[in-house]
Amino acid sequence: MAAQEVDDFLDDELVNQYIVFPPEVIAAIDQVFPSQDPLDRADFNPVDYINNLFPTEQSLSNIEEVISDFQGKIHHLDSEIKSCIRSQSGVSADGAAALEEAQIAICQLFARIKDIRAKAEKSEHTVREITRDIKQLDIAKRNLTSAITTLNHLHFLVFGVDQLEVLCQKRQYSEIASLLQGVSRVMEHFTPYLDIPQVKQLADQLDQIEKRLGDQISNDFKEAFSGSGPKQPSTLTQLSEACSVLNVIEPRFKREIIRWFVGLQLVEYSHLFQESEENAWLDRVDRRYAWVKRHLLSFEERMGRIFSQDWEMSERIAVEFCILTRNELTKIMAKRVNEIDVKLLLFTLQKTTQFEELLSRRFTGASMEELLSSEKSAKKIESTNPFEEPVGKNPFEEEDETEKSVPSNQVQLTITESLTVSPFHGLISRCFENHLNIFVDSQDKNLAELMDRFVADLKIQGTSLAQAEIEGCCVLPSCADLFVFYKKCLLQCAQLSTGQPMLSLASVFKKYLREYASRLLQSNLPSSGGAAGLIQNFQSLLKEGDMSSTSPKYSKDDIARICTILTTAEYCLETTQQLEGKLKEKVQPALADKVDLGSEQDLFGSVISQCIQLLVADLECACEPALVTMAKTAWQTWESVGDQSQYVTLMTSQFKHYIPFIRDCLVSSRKYFTQFCMRFVNAFMTRFVQQLYKCKPVGVVGAEQLLLDTHMLKTALLDLPSVGSQVTRKPPASYSKMVVKGMTRAEMILKVVMDASDTNAKYVAHYMRLLPESDPSEFQKILDMKGVRRSEQQLLVDLYRAQQSSQGDREDSSTFSAVSASNTQGLPLSPDHESSRIKKLEKLIKRRL
Repeated sequence: MAAQEVDDFLDDELVNQYIVFPPEVIAAIDQVFPSQDPLDRADFNPVDYINNLFPTEQSLSNIEEVISDFQGKIHHLDSEIKSCIRSQSGVSADGAAALEEAQIAICQLFARIKDIRAKAEKSEHTVREITRDIKQLDIAKRNLTSAITTLNHLHFLVFGVDQLEVLCQKRQYSEIASLLQGVSRVMEHFTPYLDIPQVKQLADQLDQIEKRLGDQISNDFKEAFSGSGPKQPSTLTQLSEACSVLNVIEPRFKREIIRWFVGLQLVEYSHLFQESEENAWLDRVDRRYAWVKRHLLSFEERMGRIFSQDWEMSERIAVEFCILTRNELTKIMAKRVNEIDVKLLLFTLQKTTQFEELLSRRFTGASMEELLSSEKSAKKIESTNPFEEPVGKNPFEEEDETEKSVPSNQVQLTITESLTVSPFHGLISRCFENHLNIFVDSQDKNLAELMDRFVADLKIQGTSLAQAEIEGCCVLPSCADLFVFYKKCLLQCAQLSTGQPMLSLASVFKKYLREYASRLLQSNLPSSGGAAGLIQNFQSLLKEGDMSSTSPKYSKDDIARICTILTTAEYCLETTQQLEGKLKEKVQPALADKVDLGSEQDLFGSVISQCIQLLVADLECACEPALVTMAKTAWQTWESVGDQSQYVTLMTSQFKHYIPFIRDCLVSSRKYFTQFCMRFVNAFMTRFVQQLYKCKPVGVVGAEQLLLDTHMLKTALLDLPSVGSQVTRKPPASYSKMVVKGMTRAEMILKVVMDASDTNAKYVAHYMRLLPESDPSEFQKILDMKGVRRSEQQLLVDLYRAQQSSQGDREDSSTFSAVSASNTQGLPLSPDHESSRIKKLEKLIKRRL
């Protein structure tokens, strides 16, 4: 029995060692045989299972019942296993029999398939024998049909070529056009047979006929128009029929005749408006356009029916006129450039753009595609088109200077892009591109005069600038006038060109934006000189005890002037951003990235910052006497804590005097008023802490009074943006956070001064807890405020440095206690008495609030 148990144990060990199912198998078993029994889990732990069954010692009392239940489960499982084994004993025999039956069925199926296949092959052979003769007859029929069709085509081709020879001699172009079109189509069927000599001969003969027809029709046109023009209606009819022949033969003959005829129509124009004639100059450019209008009307009336509508002869004459006019104007302007002024240039451009717009409405621009292809081929040799951009040229290439002339072929529109805008847009007016610097220079001169007028008007106004509107300062009128002028210049330039001249105009805009900022804004700010003298005056007056006679740095008119310049700079900043967007919208897309008014926007931003800084400095100057009074007060001999000090009252009165006026002046610029408040508070709190350090020595009662004053100042600073306002607005969270942080630091400094710890170590620890971001120099200043002697300060500073270096390490507490024990005589203060005084002060502050 023991041996059997050992074998079972070894079998279990082998099972646990070698039979390890992968996770996929375990998951499949759980899916097929789901079970909640812990014994069926793959990660079964017998120790945890037993601990769950018997969690306590008292639960071991029913161990016999648990064992009996498990024995019953084991017996039940053994019975099921035996039943399964018995049921599987005859499966092998049944499987062999089923396999044998399947093999027999497969053999029978294979025999039947073989028999069917043999019958199908026999049927196919029978059908092939039956249809063999039919296939031969079908092939013969197809070959015969093809031969008959080819012979018919050949007959038609031979007859057509002979007939064309006869008709060509008789100049019967109407019949030639219809016959030649059919012969050409038939000839396409014989393209695979050109290696046959007879077919090759017919093809060559047909080519010769087409060439002879082209030369013959060309001669007919030249003979007909050699005099004053065709006069007989029969001649016009014959030429019209000849044009239908040109539509059929090789296209080069049609192009040659069109080119010759269009050139013939413009011979008179070239003679009338040659360079030596008076009509050739720009002041009479409208006569050129009047001539072509009359000529086109005459052409369509007398010779319009010669050419079919798809030839677009009127449009071709107009296009060639535009090209010829552009070239002639380019030459004459290059020779007489000194005679061109802005008035003449704008007159010529206006007439030219009106004429181009008229052509765009009259014609579709279908013939411009041929112009595009011809100019592209000419561009490969030498491009003279200033509106073209070389292939592969980077349009974003930076310029050295805006004053340098950039080749216009680097930035102008291609013809394809022009066609998408308007068929005739820029076809003539592009020749003025190189001379638009005259327009830009004229606008530069006008802006210079406008700027001088602005400066003169501002000097005449004088102090009335600040008195224009006390409640809500308005912007300078010259600012709106400047941008209205900019808008007119921009729209006018957009009609003339959106290329390099637009960039040059943008440079002029930038120049006078900078000049406006410097000459009309910065130069009209009140002078900031004499601040040191005013402070000295304040100090001398304070020594005499008369603070009521101190005068502020700026008058109300000066403050209103500063606010007016601030709002004007804000308007300029916002409008300059819009101007930059409009320039990028109007200029060609390839040049949009070169439009940048960022430096000008920064300049107006700096003017705004300068205005805010002047307002901050002025209010600081007004508060300076009160801060000096605070620093000169004998706080060591202060006897009792009462109401807020006189210097606090003086500062709050300055707040009530300045802030409402500045807020009303900046009513349209709330964000900059908030920025002013934040800048002032930041500077004031820094100055307040500096003056606080000068209050030395400070007694305990004096420190309590200073703490009360500091709290009152913090309350006043929190209400600063809405002081004197009927509508109380909550200040921005960032502003409140900054005030609380700055003034809380001042309160912590005073609380450290009031601290009466009995040991140096406790005092230093209290200091580091209240002012964790401090340093030894500030610690020494606070010791000076506290009135600690220099000989004792060094011990405290050394202790502070040591405790600061080992901050957070509580294991050195014994070292600190030893050092503090040796210096217990350093600060003979009573902590209980001090804490009671602080509590009384806090109650006093709460009662006041």
